[in-house]
Amino acid sequence: MPRHLTLTLATRQVSCRVQLLDDLAPATCAAVWDALPLAGDAYHAKFARNEVYALLPRITAAPRRENPTVTPIPGDVCLFDFEPWEIGHPAYGYEPGTTAHAAGSQGGATDLALFYDRNNLLLNGDVGWVPGNVFGTVVAGLEAMAAACNDLWRNGFAGERLVFERE
Repeated sequence: MPRHLTLTLATRQVSCRVQLLDDLAPATCAAVWDALPLAGDAYHAKFARNEVYALLPRITAAPRRENPTVTPIPGDVCLFDFEPWEIGHPAYGYEPGTTAHAAGSQGGATDLALFYDRNNLLLNGDVGWVPGNVFGTVVAGLEAMAAACNDLWRNGFAGERLVFERE
């Protein structure tokens, strides 16, 4: 029986349903499932294009690489595991006092991300390729979520939260 989670942009009150890819990324799915519910400040990607994500305290049980990609497609939900040095640079804009800044400076961070449109490339000018573990796929609500993510890009993400919950 497939497992599902709900991914929500809380302020915009938009959700989508995500099916876990237990067959392709069993360790990542287990680590995320066991850590749920999770929520953090929502950010829109600078480099990857059509990505909305939350940086959270590190999920230590998450594997470093499992079902990785550098070219996520619409509906992919990915986990990235970062060491503090990989995300701590001030150019990334994570303000002191935010969850992202704290996560990045205290033992690394887990980045849970939704890719909502095409033409994504996970290449960072500071560190090179940044593969993510694809552990879920959106099975309902992608169109409404993509519209909300695009609104986040165009009108700002201040005050928005990205929430991951078991269904």
